[in-house]
Amino acid sequence: MLRIKKLYVFMLKTFIPLFAMTFFICLFIVMMQFLWKYIDDLVGKGLSIDVIAELFFYAALSMVPLALPLSILLASLMTFGNLGEHVELTAMKSSGISLTKVMAPLFALMVAVSIGAFFFQNDVLPRSQVKMWTLMFSMRQKTPTLDIPEGTVYTQIPGYNLYVKKKGVNNDMLYGMLIYDVSNGSGYPRIVAADSGRLSFTDDKRHLVLNLYHGNWYEDMHSGSSSQMGQQLYRRETFKEKEIMIRYDDNFTRMDEDAMASQYIGKNISELRFTIDSLNAHVDTVARAIGEDLRSMPVCGVPARKFAKKNGKDTRIVNKVHVEKQMNFDSIFNALTPSARTMLVQQAMSSAMNQKQDYEFRGFSLSDDQFIIRRHEIEMQKKFTLSLACIIFFLIGAPLGAIIRKGGLGTPIVISIILFIIYYIIDNMGYKLAREGRWVVWEGMWLSSAILMPLGIFLTRKAVNDSAVFNPDAWRNFLRKATGLHQVRKLTIKEVIINEVEHTIALEKIAALRVSCQAFLDKYPKRQSFVEYWRYGFDKKQLREISSELDELVDYLSNSRDLMVINKAMDFPIIRQLLTYRPAAIPALGVVLAALLPLSVPFYLIGLRHQKNLKRELQDTCKVCDQLTAIIKGEYTREMEYNPTGA
Repeated sequence: MLRIKKLYVFMLKTFIPLFAMTFFICLFIVMMQFLWKYIDDLVGKGLSIDVIAELFFYAALSMVPLALPLSILLASLMTFGNLGEHVELTAMKSSGISLTKVMAPLFALMVAVSIGAFFFQNDVLPRSQVKMWTLMFSMRQKTPTLDIPEGTVYTQIPGYNLYVKKKGVNNDMLYGMLIYDVSNGSGYPRIVAADSGRLSFTDDKRHLVLNLYHGNWYEDMHSGSSSQMGQQLYRRETFKEKEIMIRYDDNFTRMDEDAMASQYIGKNISELRFTIDSLNAHVDTVARAIGEDLRSMPVCGVPARKFAKKNGKDTRIVNKVHVEKQMNFDSIFNALTPSARTMLVQQAMSSAMNQKQDYEFRGFSLSDDQFIIRRHEIEMQKKFTLSLACIIFFLIGAPLGAIIRKGGLGTPIVISIILFIIYYIIDNMGYKLAREGRWVVWEGMWLSSAILMPLGIFLTRKAVNDSAVFNPDAWRNFLRKATGLHQVRKLTIKEVIINEVEHTIALEKIAALRVSCQAFLDKYPKRQSFVEYWRYGFDKKQLREISSELDELVDYLSNSRDLMVINKAMDFPIIRQLLTYRPAAIPALGVVLAALLPLSVPFYLIGLRHQKNLKRELQDTCKVCDQLTAIIKGEYTREMEYNPTGA
């Protein structure tokens, strides 16, 4: 019991530092992405360090849901990859400790992290997002800091365009100034030219003061009235010193957080549920009102309802319309004069268009409400998806690290990035489908979890059973079986042989195998037709018996001390069980597949090729059987390699 406890402590001490390191690395990466995305809103605003630091702090809290799953995946990969690379995991397994016991303390830690992530999403994240976006919008509305360049028209002062030819040494004096005042909004700007000047702010930083020296003021006084047509009034003023005050707020003003707190990003689960219920009730009320209006509309001038007084109030009563005589509306319409028919059609079209526009507008308002409901439901589902994502990524990373057995930052980072990109694409796709209303919200938000959870369970099972998931030979054999490629046997002489090979038994097994192979070849002497192939194909049961006989013979001959027997046994082909030998187990099903399957003809051609290869493999088996018989009897000659029958 003490040994297991020490193991738990060892695993926690190994994992927690890596988890902390990878978490801050991932958080730094997503923070850089945030900075690159909103850099234009921050640069040139003259913001103080404390304001920027506050924004980054709240942004870091808001980026935790994005960095946490990635850091868990990377840390678990590195932890178990290091254990596998340094043979520590193998030592644990050899001492009787299963992989599930090794993962147990970290899984318990991940459950605790998931619970903490839920409360973080529900309590901390809404407040941090409200403060972050409030700061962001406040920064966007702040006017840029004055940084007037030389030789370029500066347009960042509202209502003024400023040109400066040269600046002083300390940028305190401006020389060769030209000011275009377009603050009055007319097409005749006031122009001020000065030899030099100085810019400064008032104490409250709400006004910009321009002290100009030695210049001229030009202004067009044209009023634009018709009574003064032809009278061009101008104003020119020469000054030695002039002061102009321009309204220019350079302060940083924070917006009120209440507006942002009322959005879906600033609410916890209880507030989201309350808003969703309220909006659903409103949508239902409006939808019922629209339905009542549509049902109560008159049909051909006959009202669908009538009003009656009851207790001094109007009461709607269904008025059943009874048509006693069939009416021919076409005859009534044709009886009208052409002008009356035209006017009637125009009135009908106008009435229909007005009603259509009215209900479309009311429908748009309902669509907006439903969109807001979906956004609130998405935000509520996010409170839970992050917690499950932490567990899923641990179930993927831990067994994957135990399988690949590569530690460090190289291979784990590559695998983590690939898996996280796949997760992000699937999650983003589900989010957009849910946001646009194409899928139910819970389906879209849980799509990534539903896809990656089976992967985590699969990898955990393979790692616990020590399956060769990433063994190239295993995948190569699988591809050979799937594509029908040829496989080669490999045998070596054993140093210690317990069961010696008896020549009599070996010859009996070889003869029996040759008889079975020749019987199969005699059963199918010719190429099968399209119908025969789809109805019958090759007898797979007989093939399995031949394959079993062959494998049993090779296993028996592998105990031989004769190198020539071992080498010749390796010439036996591997009899595979391909689907193309017989695509349907029932003849009737084969006929249906041949008639309905679009690729039945190409499949038939591929099947014929595989059947031909199988016949050649069986012929080679017969040839090797004859050669082995000659080797065991001591009658083997080199000519038998090319003429095994002795003909």
